[in-house]
Amino acid sequence: QVQLVESGGGLAQPGGSLRLSCAASGFAFSSYVMNWFRQTPWKEREFVASISSGDTSTNYADSVKCRFTIPRSNAKKTLYLQMNSLKPEDTAVYYCHRPHGDYWGQGTQVTVSS
Repeated sequence: QVQLVESGGGLAQPGGSLRLSCAASGFAFSSYVMNWFRQTPWKEREFVASISSGDTSTNYADSVKCRFTIPRSNAKKTLYLQMNSLKPEDTAVYYCHRPHGDYWGQGTQVTVSS
Protein backbone atom coordinates (compact mmCIF):
# COMPACT_ATOMS: atom_id res chain seq x y z
CA GLN A 1 0.00 0.00 0.00
CA VAL A 2 1.01 3.63 -0.38
CA GLN A 3 3.22 4.82 2.45
CA LEU A 4 4.80 8.21 3.00
CA VAL A 5 7.20 8.59 5.92
CA GLU A 6 8.61 11.98 6.80
CA SER A 7 11.79 12.60 8.76
CA GLY A 8 14.27 15.37 9.44
CA GLY A 9 12.21 17.68 11.60
CA GLY A 10 13.52 19.21 14.79
CA LEU A 11 14.58 22.44 16.40
CA ALA A 12 16.32 25.13 14.38
CA GLN A 13 17.36 28.69 15.14
CA PRO A 14 15.98 31.62 13.18
CA GLY A 15 18.05 31.98 10.04
CA GLY A 16 19.03 28.32 10.16
CA SER A 17 18.31 25.44 7.83
CA LEU A 18 16.68 22.03 7.93
CA ARG A 19 16.10 19.38 5.31
CA LEU A 20 13.01 17.23 5.51
CA SER A 21 12.75 13.88 3.76
CA CYS A 22 9.72 11.86 2.71
CA ALA A 23 10.39 8.21 1.92
CA ALA A 24 7.76 6.83 -0.44
CA SER A 25 6.82 3.20 -0.97
CA GLY A 26 4.04 1.12 -2.46
CA PHE A 27 3.71 3.05 -5.72
CA ALA A 28 5.65 4.26 -8.75
CA PHE A 29 7.01 7.38 -7.10
CA SER A 30 8.46 8.89 -10.26
CA SER A 31 5.03 9.03 -11.91
CA TYR A 32 3.35 11.32 -9.39
CA VAL A 33 3.21 14.96 -8.47
CA MET A 34 4.19 15.41 -4.83
CA ASN A 35 3.49 18.16 -2.32
CA TRP A 36 4.53 19.46 1.06
CA PHE A 37 1.95 21.00 3.39
CA ARG A 38 2.24 22.33 6.92
CA GLN A 39 -0.13 22.88 9.83
CA THR A 40 -0.14 24.67 13.16
CA PRO A 41 -2.78 24.34 15.91
CA TRP A 42 -4.15 27.80 15.07
CA LYS A 43 -4.29 27.56 11.27
CA GLU A 44 -5.68 25.23 8.67
CA ARG A 45 -3.25 22.99 6.84
CA GLU A 46 -1.56 25.10 4.19
CA PHE A 47 0.23 24.36 0.95
CA VAL A 48 4.00 24.82 1.02
CA ALA A 49 5.41 23.47 -2.25
CA SER A 50 4.85 21.02 -5.08
CA ILE A 51 6.96 19.30 -7.72
CA SER A 52 5.96 17.61 -10.95
CA SER A 53 6.56 13.95 -11.62
CA GLY A 54 9.28 14.73 -14.11
CA ASP A 55 11.05 17.13 -11.77
CA THR A 56 10.58 19.86 -14.33
CA SER A 57 8.15 22.14 -12.55
CA THR A 58 7.91 23.42 -8.99
CA ASN A 59 5.50 25.72 -7.22
CA TYR A 60 5.84 27.48 -3.86
CA ALA A 61 3.66 29.35 -1.43
CA ASP A 62 4.54 33.03 -1.37
CA SER A 63 5.52 32.70 2.29
CA VAL A 64 8.38 30.29 1.50
CA LYS A 65 9.40 31.36 -2.00
CA CYS A 66 13.15 31.95 -2.34
CA ARG A 67 13.79 30.23 1.01
CA PHE A 68 12.54 26.66 0.47
CA THR A 69 13.16 24.22 -2.35
CA ILE A 70 11.47 20.89 -3.12
CA PRO A 71 13.88 18.52 -4.82
CA ARG A 72 13.12 14.87 -5.38
CA SER A 73 15.15 11.75 -6.04
CA ASN A 74 13.12 9.34 -8.14
CA ALA A 75 15.94 6.80 -7.87
CA LYS A 76 15.69 6.86 -4.07
CA LYS A 77 11.89 7.33 -4.09
CA THR A 78 12.36 10.27 -1.77
CA LEU A 79 10.92 13.75 -1.67
CA TYR A 80 12.80 16.52 0.12
CA LEU A 81 12.09 19.96 1.47
CA GLN A 82 15.19 22.09 1.87
CA MET A 83 14.33 24.92 4.23
CA ASN A 84 16.74 27.87 4.51
CA SER A 85 16.51 31.22 6.29
CA LEU A 86 14.01 29.74 8.70
CA LYS A 87 11.65 32.02 10.59
CA PRO A 88 9.67 31.41 13.79
CA GLU A 89 6.51 31.48 11.70
CA ASP A 90 7.74 28.39 9.84
CA THR A 91 7.11 26.40 13.02
CA ALA A 92 4.57 23.72 12.13
CA VAL A 93 4.03 20.04 11.49
CA TYR A 94 5.12 19.34 7.91
CA TYR A 95 3.35 16.73 5.82
CA CYS A 96 4.27 14.95 2.64
CA HIS A 97 1.30 14.53 0.29
CA ARG A 98 0.47 12.67 -2.89
CA PRO A 99 -2.51 14.48 -4.38
CA HIS A 100 -3.55 11.58 -6.62
CA GLY A 101 -5.57 9.54 -4.19
CA ASP A 102 -5.01 12.09 -1.39
CA TYR A 103 -2.32 10.22 0.55
CA TRP A 104 -0.60 11.82 3.55
CA GLY A 105 2.38 11.02 5.71
CA GLN A 106 2.26 11.18 9.50
CA GLY A 107 4.03 14.53 9.67
CA THR A 108 7.25 15.80 11.21
CA GLN A 109 7.51 18.68 13.67
CA VAL A 110 9.64 21.69 12.80
CA THR A 111 10.25 24.28 15.52
CA VAL A 112 12.11 27.50 14.81
CA SER A 113 13.14 29.25 17.98
CA SER A 114 16.14 30.85 19.62
